Amino acid sequence: MKKSFIIILISLLNYNLFAQLNKPTDPLAHTYSIVARDAETGEMAVAVQSHWFSVGTAVSWGEAGVGVVATQSFTNKSFGIRGLAMLKAGLSPQEALDSLLNNDEGKAFRQVAILDVKGRVATHTGAKCIDEAGHANGDNFSVQANMMLNDTVVPAMEKAWKDNGDLALAERMVKVLEAAQAQGGDIRGKQSAALLIVKPEASDEPWNDRVLDLRVDDHENPVKELNRLVKVYRAYQHMNQGDLYVEKAQMQEAMNEYNAAMEMFPKNLEMQYWTAITLANDGKTDKAVEMLQKIYAEDSNWRELTKRLPEVGLLEVSEKELKRLTK
Repeated sequence: MKKSFIIILISLLNYNLFAQLNKPTDPLAHTYSIVARDAETGEMAVAVQSHWFSVGTAVSWGEAGVGVVATQSFTNKSFGIRGLAMLKAGLSPQEALDSLLNNDEGKAFRQVAILDVKGRVATHTGAKCIDEAGHANGDNFSVQANMMLNDTVVPAMEKAWKDNGDLALAERMVKVLEAAQAQGGDIRGKQSAALLIVKPEASDEPWNDRVLDLRVDDHENPVKELNRLVKVYRAYQHMNQGDLYVEKAQMQEAMNEYNAAMEMFPKNLEMQYWTAITLANDGKTDKAVEMLQKIYAEDSNWRELTKRLPEVGLLEVSEKELKRLTK
């Protein structure tokens, strides 16, 4: 009896040693994420949240005209780069995923999702991913999670994706993360989040091929902060569009865009300032002065900036008007 017990104990110790030796040494990123494609625009995205620092630097990978990858649990970062390379070479997501996992001794600990420009997906949740773990996918999306508080997270993510088809891709992705968190999310809590969106086609200017790349590396409520950043992004889209209208001398259209931005973030001095400068350049000095005085009261450095603009052609007014603008 004693001998049998010793044999069983040795077997258990050997099993545990085997498990430890075969467990990957890659960094942990136990998390929930979504890879998805907007069927109308063709844009592809990855969104993720985890109780782990700077999760976006490990989980999210994407390339315009190719696809996106989420690699998590025991994260193998090479899966991102290699997976995209395989898609670019013509492999399907499933073929790419099979190739990545084929010689991976840690595949039981991996969770990976791959999506291509056609909206095809392939997902793997290893048998040793920590519960609650699982995934759900379909045309143009895959949601996956591990180490969740409960098993309702993945179904909630899938439902949120399907129920919010009327939203733009960025906002839709955030809704999915919010749905996961509402179900308890990561059993350890919250720390970081990220959202990456790439264009459906690659251009000759790869530096412009990322539509959006937002990261919340360390925050008490990362999904909420990510949502705020998406709104800031939308506001600056209005500002950029306003600048384009200014270049075309379409001043009323420019002011409409600037006003839309300021309505979204009324306390943002940057938006207020350039709106005032546009008014000044359009000859509406009185309105510009009124706005600038309020801005200077908040931060006098903006007054100094105004003095420097004429030299570089960003403020084209007379000396008399410039004095009014900088008083």
